[in-house]
Amino acid sequence: MAPHVTLREVTDSDLPDLFRHMSDPESNRMAAFTAKDPTDRAAFDAHWVRIRASDAVTRTVLADGVVVGHAAVYGPAEEREVTYCIDRGYWGRGIATAALLALLELVPKRPLAARTAADNAGSIRVLEKCGFTVTGNDRGFANARGAEIDELLLILTR
Repeated sequence: MAPHVTLREVTDSDLPDLFRHMSDPESNRMAAFTAKDPTDRAAFDAHWVRIRASDAVTRTVLADGVVVGHAAVYGPAEEREVTYCIDRGYWGRGIATAALLALLELVPKRPLAARTAADNAGSIRVLEKCGFTVTGNDRGFANARGAEIDELLLILTR
């Protein structure tokens, strides 16, 4: 049975879990475009102070009441973009898709953009299930891989 996925405002008590999710080596390799040093807690905390003070719509993702990640829409109004991070132990259960669909209901203004490493099949699948379509390719430096890699650009218009 699929877990019950809900979103809520990010609280201070979520940050240790989010730090653990975002500093996992395999998750970082898959996400590719990460912080220079995802194990730097001070940098993580400073980043989250900025996020929480911005106009980004950022939510904690819960699966059956357990903090399993976060999802957000951020950026200038004309360039809004989605991002999400789910604890690797919960991958493959439909949680990212359910969380992103719930977030998209909270932020109805379109278009919304997304980017993902071109070899991140799981993320591509989540974005496509949520209605995003691939609009192009790019290359960028991926901190988690220490190299420039291919990425896909996606858009949601409906």
